[in-house]
Amino acid sequence: MVRFVHTADWQLGMRRHFLTAGPQDRFSQDRLDAVAAIGRLAAEVGAAGILVAGDVFDDNQVDRQTVLRAIDVLRGFPDLPVLLLPGNHDPLDAGSVFRRPEFLDGCPPQVHVLTDHSPVEIAEGVEVVGAPWPVKRPVQNPALDVLSELGPTAGTRILLAHGGVDDVGGDFDQTGVLPLATLEAAVRDRRVSFVALGDRHSATEVGTTGRVWYPGAPEPTAYVEEDPGQALVIDVGPDRVDVERRQVGRWSFRQRVFDVGGTEDLASVLHWLDEPADKPHTIAKVALRGTLSLADRARLEAALDDAATTYAAVESWSRHEDLTPSPDQDDLDAMEVGGFVADAVTELRELATGSGEDAQAAGDALALLYRTVVRG
Repeated sequence: MVRFVHTADWQLGMRRHFLTAGPQDRFSQDRLDAVAAIGRLAAEVGAAGILVAGDVFDDNQVDRQTVLRAIDVLRGFPDLPVLLLPGNHDPLDAGSVFRRPEFLDGCPPQVHVLTDHSPVEIAEGVEVVGAPWPVKRPVQNPALDVLSELGPTAGTRILLAHGGVDDVGGDFDQTGVLPLATLEAAVRDRRVSFVALGDRHSATEVGTTGRVWYPGAPEPTAYVEEDPGQALVIDVGPDRVDVERRQVGRWSFRQRVFDVGGTEDLASVLHWLDEPADKPHTIAKVALRGTLSLADRARLEAALDDAATTYAAVESWSRHEDLTPSPDQDDLDAMEVGGFVADAVTELRELATGSGEDAQAAGDALALLYRTVVRG
């Protein structure tokens, strides 16, 4: 049996458009911290090596600071082989980040960028064969060329590859899809003992052999990811494989659409917003459908304003948003307005009960008036 740590999709240098400067700085640093945690994990479990299945960097144009900070983290890794596979985000083209002087000059000796299909031995009788991406959009996945050249092995051979699998798919990019049947045939024929994949950001077992896995991204990057923030500790032998998921990340993405019709429903929304224990490392997207009184809508907007301060980011899910203010008599009594303002309130209330853009605008105007008059 050989033990190694399987990770992928670090995407160092990633930026999220919905993060302001402070949260973006945390997001960037925590991606580096998750990578450092992977190094500590490898030392803790006695791994023979660390295999990174593509997309070490978010793209080949990441700034110099990102490269140097990544090098600094890699220098803190234990003294064991660390294999980096160029993926679709950081392919091994003429402008590759792996060819830049700051990377080449600073890269520690135990870190190896896989530039071709040559096997790399990480332990006695254990070899890793990589399938680096030469360009961002190859005609076919480079792993298919590798598999076509391999014969059966009496030892342990790990294929390090990147891309979606037709039975599962990648999270973002379907260029270079791998047929699951081809991967499982390679396992059955003992051409490979394990397929260590990257590209899908959710930790995922692929197929039925137990020997084809995505580790997911060490820090989440989007709402659609089901099980990110992990690295895999893999034990592989000729007749056995064990996979253990280990948490290394701390960020989370959460989203929810709420159907509301009153104060009780609003309480569920407020509870959901208050749930995360680590709000500075949480990104949320929320949408409400239904009706709320002006008082309840004011409470909602105050809670969302607070969340925008305590969370890393709170996004409005406008595609699902369909919230209509429904002023009740308590709302109108609370405003205590008279004269032409009272007439305007009556007109807006009538408009708000209709449909279309005028109804939405009238409801928004009523809500603004309520906050101005009652909340101050």
